[in-house]
Amino acid sequence: MNFKKANLISRENRYSSSACLLAIASLAFPTIANELTVSPPNWWVDMAASDVELMVYGDDIADDTVMVSKGAVSITKTQALDSENYLFVTLNTEKAKAGEVILTFTDSDGTVREKSYSLLKRKAGSAQRQGFSPKDAIYLIAPDRFANGDPSNDNVEGYKDTVDRAAKGGRHGGDIKGIIDNLGYVKEMGFTQIWTMPLLENAMDNYSYHGYSTTDYYQVDPRFGSNQDYVELSEKASEAGIGIIMDMVLNHIGSTHQWMKDKPSQDWINNNGVFVGTTHKRESLHDPHAVESDKIGFSDGWFVPTMPDLNQRNPHLANYLIQNAIWWVEFANLSGIRVDTYSYPDKDFLSQWTTRLIEEYPNLNIVGEEWSVNPAITAYWQRGSHKHDNYVSALPSVMDFPLQTALVKALDSAESWNSGFISVYETLATDFLYAEPNNLVVFADNHDMSRVFTQLGHDVRKWNMAMTFFLTTRGIPQVFYGTEILMQNEGTTDHGVIRTDFPGGWKEDTDKNAFSGKGLSEEERWAQQRTKSLLSLRREYPALFEGELKHYAPKDGVYTYFRVNENDKSRALMVILNKEETDVALSQYRELLGRYTKITRLDDGKVMRTSDVLSLPAMSATVFIAQ
Repeated sequence: MNFKKANLISRENRYSSSACLLAIASLAFPTIANELTVSPPNWWVDMAASDVELMVYGDDIADDTVMVSKGAVSITKTQALDSENYLFVTLNTEKAKAGEVILTFTDSDGTVREKSYSLLKRKAGSAQRQGFSPKDAIYLIAPDRFANGDPSNDNVEGYKDTVDRAAKGGRHGGDIKGIIDNLGYVKEMGFTQIWTMPLLENAMDNYSYHGYSTTDYYQVDPRFGSNQDYVELSEKASEAGIGIIMDMVLNHIGSTHQWMKDKPSQDWINNNGVFVGTTHKRESLHDPHAVESDKIGFSDGWFVPTMPDLNQRNPHLANYLIQNAIWWVEFANLSGIRVDTYSYPDKDFLSQWTTRLIEEYPNLNIVGEEWSVNPAITAYWQRGSHKHDNYVSALPSVMDFPLQTALVKALDSAESWNSGFISVYETLATDFLYAEPNNLVVFADNHDMSRVFTQLGHDVRKWNMAMTFFLTTRGIPQVFYGTEILMQNEGTTDHGVIRTDFPGGWKEDTDKNAFSGKGLSEEERWAQQRTKSLLSLRREYPALFEGELKHYAPKDGVYTYFRVNENDKSRALMVILNKEETDVALSQYRELLGRYTKITRLDDGKVMRTSDVLSLPAMSATVFIAQ
C-alpha cells in the first residue's frame, strides 16, 4: 500500500473501527501533507540562467502532477527517473520577482502536498564579484584541527564519529567558530584568502574529520557549526579584508549519503553502485594511444569503497552539482572555489560546470586539483591553454604540483648542469603551456602531503628557501596552516599527523600557543615572522605580483629572479637563492637592474647600490626591492 494512503488508513491499529471508516471515507477528498524536501533549498531572481531545476524528494512523488499556485514562475519541465521518490521540476524565473512561490503536488489518488519555495533578491554586485588573484595569499585550514571555538558542538546526537583528540584519524573538535575567533591572526600574518578543507556534512562512521565524503551537499556538518555560522565567517572575514574559498567535491560522495539508500536513477553511481577502484591513470585522458577502457577505468572508478563515484553523465546529477556550486557562491558570498580531484569526473561535465559558473560570475576564480607533476597535463585544464583535442575548459586556475615537486627536488639535490635549481628553471620554462601562469596556485605543501619542513629533512635553511620562493615567484601562494611555525610529521606519513592540531587552538593548550607566540621555539618564532615579512610584500607592492616573472638561468648554485610590472617601473623585486657561500656581482643583472640605482634588503632594510658585489652566506634566500 502507498505510504501516503497507509498513513491515513492505519497507524499500527491505533484507530478505532469508526475512525478507520472515517479515514477511508476521507480518501475521496484531497489531503494535505508536508513531507517534501527540495534542492536547492532556495534560489535567486535575476540570475544569468533563468531556469533552475529542483530535485524534489518525497514518498511516491514521481507520478505527481505539479502546479504553481503562487508566484510568477512557470514550470517548463518535470521529469521522473527510476526511483518513485524523486521528481525533477524545472522552473523558469525570467519574469519572477523576489518572494514566495507555492508549488502544489497532486497524486493520482487526490492527495495534495504543498511546498513553499523562496526566490531571493541578489546582493548588489554579486554577479561581478572579484575572485582571488595574484595579489592574494591563501591560508589553507583543516577546520577540525585549527581551533575549537565552540566545544558544545564537539559531539552531536546521531553522528557516530565523536571527538577523541588522542586519535590521529579522529575528530578533534575544531570548528567554524574557531576560525572566526582567530581571523585576527590570519589577517596579521598577511593572508587575504582562507581555503578550508570541506565543511559540508560527513555523517560517516569514522574518519569524518577530513570532509571529503559528503553526505549532504547543502548542509554544513553540525560538528563544524551551521550554514549561518559559515555565512558569519564569510561576513567577518570580508570585514577583515579576507575572502573565503570553498572546497568542493564533484567526483564522489560518502557511502552513507541518502543517494546510496535511494538512488534517483540506476546510473546515478558509477559501476552500478558497486566498488571498482580507479586506476588513477590520469594520463589516459590525454594519451593518443589509450584504449577506451583505460579512460573509463580512471574516470568511473572509485577512490575507496566509502567514496561512491558519481556519474556526472546523468544530466540531472550534472545540473544538481552545477546549481549546488552556484548556490554556495551566492549564499555564502564566496570569492572562489577549490575543486577536489579535478580531472576525475566526466570531462564533458567539467566543461559544463566551469562554463556555467563563469557565466554567472565572470570574475570568480576557481582552482582545480590536478595532482600531476607533468605541466602538459596540468596546463590542459586551464582555460585558454592549447588543447590537443579542442576541449573547452573555463577553469581559471590549477594547483601547480609540478613546481612544488621541482623546488623540493632542487633543494635536496647537489648543483650541477642537470640537477639542483635547474629543475625549477626548466619547470618554469614550460609556462608557455599555460594561458595564465600567474593565475596558478603555488604551494610548498598542502593537506595531502608531508609538511615541507619534513620533506626538506627539517633543515630550516631549506625551509626558508622554499617559503621565500613560493611567496615571491609567479602565481598565487597557498600556505598550509602551521607551515609558518615549522609543523612537521617526522617518521610518519599518516595524514592525521600531517594535519595535527594547531597549538593554542584548544583551551587546554596552555603550554604552547602559536596565535600568541607563547611556548614557540626560537626557530618557530623566526619562521612565523619570516612568513609574515614575505607576505607583507604583496600588501605593499601588489603591482609587482600582478606583473611578470623574469629569471636568470642558474649558475654556480645561484638562482636569481625578478618580479616586474611594465605598468609600474618605479621598482622591482629581486630574489637570490644560493646554496654555497658566494659573492654575486650585481652588474650581471643590469638587463633588469639597469634603470635602478639602489636595492633595499628585506631582512634588515640595508640599502646597497646596484653596482655593488654582494657577499651571500650559504643556503640563503635574500629578497631585495630595487628602486
